Amino acid sequence: MTLLQALSGITQIEEPLPAYSFFVTLDPTDAYLPAAQAILIPTMAVGAFAEVKGLGGELEVMPYAEGGINDYVHQLPVRHSWGRLTLRRGVVRDLALWVWYRAGLTRSLGARRDGAIVLCDETGGPAIAWVFRGALAAKWMGPELNANQSAVAIDGLEIAHQGLEAVPLPPTTAGGLGRLGSAP
Repeated sequence: MTLLQALSGITQIEEPLPAYSFFVTLDPTDAYLPAAQAILIPTMAVGAFAEVKGLGGELEVMPYAEGGINDYVHQLPVRHSWGRLTLRRGVVRDLALWVWYRAGLTRSLGARRDGAIVLCDETGGPAIAWVFRGALAAKWMGPELNANQSAVAIDGLEIAHQGLEAVPLPPTTAGGLGRLGSAP
């Protein structure tokens, strides 16, 4: 099939989704704990964040110049790595994210979490989710305080994870999200 034939099958081009309507969820249990131990972990609430950065990955490639071929250099795949997710929000009294960060410093129980970043469509319904697995709260950033400004105090959390999976979500009519990470 040629590119022209493939393009002729497209009936409608979809509009891009807005980047301002999203939410973040974190599984309340450790990603690697048995169910009996998982109930000992405090519940992690859904996070309302002002900013999410770092959705991405990178494939490291190694150039290999083959003798006798002078018009190009082979690019061989070496390894893949995922970027760290950075979440920023206004400071709130709920210390759940701080507790998660401290769990990684002081003990292994409760340190790894699964979660998702869900992008919503124009109506506010979930459209696509990026599910991350085995995440650790790798860095906490406290607010910058300045008495000369009347800005909201913003803190942040950097998450190291073991991979992302993009999951398209079917349009919802009743606002139900269903289980993230399962096939639509």
